[in-house]
Amino acid sequence: MDIIFKNGKPTAAVPGGSTFNGIISLGRLGLDVSMISETGNDKVGDIIMDFMKDNGVDNSYVAVYATGRSAISLAWLNERNDAEYMFYKDYPAARLEVDWPRIKKDDIVMMGSYFVLNPVLRPKVKQFLEYARRCGALIYYDFNFRRTHKQEAIKIYADMLENLEYADIVRGSTEDLENLFGSGDAEKIYQKEIEFYCRQMLCTAAGGDVLVLSPTVKKRFPVKDVPTVSTIGAGDNFNAGFVYGLVKYGITREMLENGVSEDLWDQVIAEAQQFSANVCQSINNSVDLTFADKKKR
Repeated sequence: MDIIFKNGKPTAAVPGGSTFNGIISLGRLGLDVSMISETGNDKVGDIIMDFMKDNGVDNSYVAVYATGRSAISLAWLNERNDAEYMFYKDYPAARLEVDWPRIKKDDIVMMGSYFVLNPVLRPKVKQFLEYARRCGALIYYDFNFRRTHKQEAIKIYADMLENLEYADIVRGSTEDLENLFGSGDAEKIYQKEIEFYCRQMLCTAAGGDVLVLSPTVKKRFPVKDVPTVSTIGAGDNFNAGFVYGLVKYGITREMLENGVSEDLWDQVIAEAQQFSANVCQSINNSVDLTFADKKKR
């Protein structure tokens, strides 16, 4: 649950989380989506579970733990409406006690953040990724590696590389790259650290261009200026728009392996930018219902 502060005062409390924000947007557009995560058996957990259901997201694979409490984050918006976070978490010893959803060839798995690197959860995350790969899923990995974990970058490095081996597409912001690799130079990081493991990379920057790096296309996409209320879900909904674009234009793992045309990259990135721009114009973490309805039509 994100409790959002502006000018030192709480202004909203909305369910959130990196992958969660994108999944909610895709649910609002009517895509068949499921969330794999965990929450507490408390009032906050009830709100989060109901929120998923109300927005068309299958919550059958969300573990509800009996001990511990649902995670809370405090987000302070600065003058640019960018957020600084503080997290409150009280987890039980047993984590992510759920069955996996059934996965079919070319289903899309979105994963990201410290959640998929956390040593406590890593064995189960790896088990799921191996299952998803055997089933032929297309895996989209968002680093979303926050400054609060920067001191752990060396410790989790091997697991991060393993995630890249599973992934078909990876996205990182320049801030993620700085926190993980000590540099925000996307092209150099791609060549030195990523290309060997994952051949398709997207790099975003707060208010800056989107960079696509792949064996067939290397291209920068300018970002339009939009009035912002909150940038909390901007990257998360870039992910959602990109995944929506993959579905809309029928892009499969095999197509990625053989090389996607520049024209298709243009169209998918355009979707991602539309999602990101929309979410920046409200206090909510996901695209609004008007935007979703227009996309469904």
